[in-house]
Amino acid sequence: MARRNLKGARTVVTGASSGIGRELTIQLCERGAHVLATARRVDRLAELERVCAALPGKMETLSGDLTDPAFRSRLLAYCASNWGAVDVLINNAGAGAIGRFSDASSDRLRRVMEIDFFAPVELTRLFLPVLRQGRRPAILNIGSVLSHRAVPNKSEYCAAKFAMRGWAESLRVELAAQSIEVLMLSPSTTHSEFFESLVDTKASEKSKSIGSMSPKRVAQLAISGLVRSKREMILSLGGKALVWAGRLIPGLTDRILGRFA
Repeated sequence: MARRNLKGARTVVTGASSGIGRELTIQLCERGAHVLATARRVDRLAELERVCAALPGKMETLSGDLTDPAFRSRLLAYCASNWGAVDVLINNAGAGAIGRFSDASSDRLRRVMEIDFFAPVELTRLFLPVLRQGRRPAILNIGSVLSHRAVPNKSEYCAAKFAMRGWAESLRVELAAQSIEVLMLSPSTTHSEFFESLVDTKASEKSKSIGSMSPKRVAQLAISGLVRSKREMILSLGGKALVWAGRLIPGLTDRILGRFA
């Protein structure tokens, strides 16, 4: 299959104010894409707009909360009115939580699921008509290695990412006849502000992860996969090792992970 040309590609990036989303926006603009970056923090979007101003692509912003149905509708209306169609939708926005399931409130699970699963799913549902009108349209979902193998003390986050991966696999088959590609990126721990805004998590709780990847590198791999239409991408050797260990030696993997609990 020929590589996807991102020059002029009408692309929506959620969670663009920091981390992977910010880097995705910059690198897409470097390739000449036309990006609509969205996030809640207006000041961060304004700063990102200044960074991208000198790049070959075009960048626009729209701030708001993706869990709000009214804002999701605003995003669709903006794209339909200004672009007419969307070529790439990148579901990147997300949140996490750390702590034992037994110690958490039901609200923590609902909030994580709302941000990490229901919001991107419903945004995608709204965008399907404009994606059908796009040029070689694609949906790129930023998931996690924890959508392949769950770990202790992150049950809500794992549940949301497992749900996203299952939904994406089903959607990929449903949309194949309409030539809309559904791609899934599964990073390991990324060095970003993600762990500074955890949902309903005590300050004393820390993520027990080995190593991390920079947002810039994750974005590079994501865009490479998008260009090549790579349907499933698990990043980092550690992430791949965790996934294969969970499949080949599940009992031993459980015992090792139990030490981190």
